[in-house]
Amino acid sequence: MKPSAKKIQRRHISGVFLLNKPLGISSNGALQKVRWLFRAQKAGHTGALDPLASGLLPICLGEATKFSHYLLDSVKRYETTVFLGHSTTTGDTEGEMLMEQTVPVLNEAKILEVLQQFTGDILQVPPMYSALKKEGRPLYELARKGIEIEREARPITIEAIQLLSFTENSITLDVTCSKGTYIRVLGEDIAKALGSYGHLTYLHRIQTGQFQLIPSHTIEYLESLTEPEREALLLPVYAPIDHFPKVQVPEGRAEFFSRGMESNIEHDAVPEALVFDGEKCLGLAEITEHKRLVPKRVLNL
Repeated sequence: MKPSAKKIQRRHISGVFLLNKPLGISSNGALQKVRWLFRAQKAGHTGALDPLASGLLPICLGEATKFSHYLLDSVKRYETTVFLGHSTTTGDTEGEMLMEQTVPVLNEAKILEVLQQFTGDILQVPPMYSALKKEGRPLYELARKGIEIEREARPITIEAIQLLSFTENSITLDVTCSKGTYIRVLGEDIAKALGSYGHLTYLHRIQTGQFQLIPSHTIEYLESLTEPEREALLLPVYAPIDHFPKVQVPEGRAEFFSRGMESNIEHDAVPEALVFDGEKCLGLAEITEHKRLVPKRVLNL
């Protein structure tokens, strides 16, 4: 009988790692790999990328998970290529060919005119191949059975679309967009506006909120490092909200804050502020109009 594999010893480690997710692996698969390499007790990502998409996937370890939802709600930026001529069942290269149509002759002026139609606040119908749920079931489960249901269009914001390059049957774009945007659907809609069908052949996220992609931060790079070297790559726990106002906890009240207790503070009212005791971040708080410091998220560091 073979001896059982030694169980990894998890540890209480906190911070943010800006992973460059590779193709061919799910966001959860990438998350679990990073968590294993850091031996973290707890970890979460900040906005899924499909296996056929690559790029920036911020990983929150430990106490940083308390701030991960701020990145989930943040603006994202992508580079993407839309292949014109036919659509697929999934809107990308994973699906089967669906509709086919000759690609009209393209020129820069025509493409830019179409892109302008998709800039700003628009409505977008979510795809069937998505994790959105209908009566508790993900839509992709229905789609795989050939079932299509009506989906209500949702408001999204395309902050900017830049044309990077184009060929006779493809366009490559730089897209900055709000939470909830499906780039696959955007690609399909742009293709239709150009007079054809289309699907994505490339999707690479280069920005999430204030964070930019660091190309070298791959899983392979993490694997090549010692544990202390990996830790040196971590951003602070509060990195997702580092742009929030910062205040010092009133003298002698750090322990009280960590217990979730309010304090008086001489500071203007703000809905959310990072609270520090010297260099140590204690958490997130509201400062009321009555100058009360009210803990909202207390860090256990």
